[in-house]
Order: sequence, then C-alpha cells, then structure tokens
Amino acid sequence: MPITTLQEVSPPRIPDGAHAMTIVVEHPPGSPGTPPHRHSGPAFGYVLSGEMVFELEGSPARVLREGEVFWEPGGDVIHYQDANNRPDIPVRFTVTMLCEPGTPMLTLVDEDELAERASFRAARS
Repeated sequence: MPITTLQEVSPPRIPDGAHAMTIVVEHPPGSPGTPPHRHSGPAFGYVLSGEMVFELEGSPARVLREGEVFWEPGGDVIHYQDANNRPDIPVRFTVTMLCEPGTPMLTLVDEDELAERASFRAARS
C-alpha cells in the first residue's frame, strides 16, 4: 500500500496537556469565511473540495485547491482568511487542531488589535 506524505512540519509549540480536535469546515460560494482569528495551538488542514484563500499573519494570501494542505502555528499568529475563492461552488476543508486546555479553539481578533498588528500583515495585492 503506497503512502503519500502531504505535509511535514515542525510546529513551534504544542500546548501542555493539549487535546486534538478535527473538524470539517464548509463555506458557501463567495463566502469571506471566518473573520480574522487565532487558535490556541497548531492547526493542520487539507482542502477536500473547492478553493480557499488562505492568509496567515506575515505571509501573503494564497489560493489552496482540492488536495492541498496548510498549517498554522497557533498562539499569537492571526489567521486573516479562509475565504472561498470561488463564486460558484462551496469550499470544504478539514482541520486538526491541537488545542490548549481550557481555552477556546478559535478566538476572533477585534478591529483594535488588527490595527495594532497591521505591520505584521503581508502586503496585499
């Protein structure tokens, strides 16, 4: 049985006592996705179908397509976009997160903090 490695990374940290959570996210055609947020620990994802605009703090936005993978370190890093790149079909992706105990797996970032951290965001085209 062949095995294909899709992604291999060394996450910067795994919270003590972390628990794993795997979810499937579906955004309808043209959806902006989840507002800017962060995760308490690293997250690893796989695009099941469609196309997603993926943008993390410090990296330019990129389009991920079916079969492509992504990851984010969690902690203080802002996840700006997981938008649907297509106006005609949904995007579906799965994410496995290593969550810090007693902390929500996803925390929205308010406008004041976005303004304070604007210099960390990659230039947008």
